[in-house]
Amino acid sequence: MAPPVYADLGKQARDVFGKGYHFGVLKLECKSKTATGVEITAGGNNALESGKVAGNLETKYKIKEHGLTFTEKWNTDNTLNTEVALEDKVAKGLKLVLNTTFAPQTGKKSGVLKSTYKTDGVSVNLDSTLDLGGPVVNGAGVASYKSWLVGYQMSFDTAKSKLTKNNFAVGFTNSDFILHTYANDGAEFGGSLYHKIKPELEGSVDLAWSAGSNTTRFGIGCKYALEKDAAIRAKVNNSSQIGLGYQQKVRDGITLTLSTLIDGKNFNQGGHKVGLALELEA
Repeated sequence: MAPPVYADLGKQARDVFGKGYHFGVLKLECKSKTATGVEITAGGNNALESGKVAGNLETKYKIKEHGLTFTEKWNTDNTLNTEVALEDKVAKGLKLVLNTTFAPQTGKKSGVLKSTYKTDGVSVNLDSTLDLGGPVVNGAGVASYKSWLVGYQMSFDTAKSKLTKNNFAVGFTNSDFILHTYANDGAEFGGSLYHKIKPELEGSVDLAWSAGSNTTRFGIGCKYALEKDAAIRAKVNNSSQIGLGYQQKVRDGITLTLSTLIDGKNFNQGGHKVGLALELEA
């Protein structure tokens, strides 16, 4: 079995801290699928503090027999994004992606060519921006041995002939316990621990230290499934910020999420944040 790509190392722990929280926004997302197999996702959110409203529309179509996936996205910043992916056709385990972005108002264009290769024990990905002035090349690899994972990630700016990213990671994983540690550019060090305590309860701890500012970040979070269609979430960090969330599947295709962020250091002064998300799927 192939290990995860570098960007997915520690993902289970990050999901405990990130998923199910929508602080300071009202969010609506609608998903549907046509009879011809086109997946359509439309959404919008309203930032409660600034009042800014943003929206997006995405369509995705897969041609499975040819391993092709076409994705088009548009947002209210008037940016068009097109992605073409080819998987397992050039070689088994190889995925090639061409991603382009175009802003009609400014005429600005950009593109990225991505490749990912997975095989037993190794996952490698290599990306390059399509810039004639000097592309930025990103590369990463993860190797696994038994329950251990070792990864390296780099970024090289060819225009400046400079290595701009130099990251290492080591992890340990089994069925209910995942440990992830990392060192980024020799300046930030951290790790996370994910543990599935019971089928309905999962918890995570996150710790990071920055050498430049000599600051430490610490957080602990958990998710508890009340039943098949409901879950509660909680997290707290060393800045005394307390996040709470409740998610309920109202009926098939309708999911409601309520969340709040409480500033424990300034509890009486207010400034706490609330959020609401409604997801519709048909």
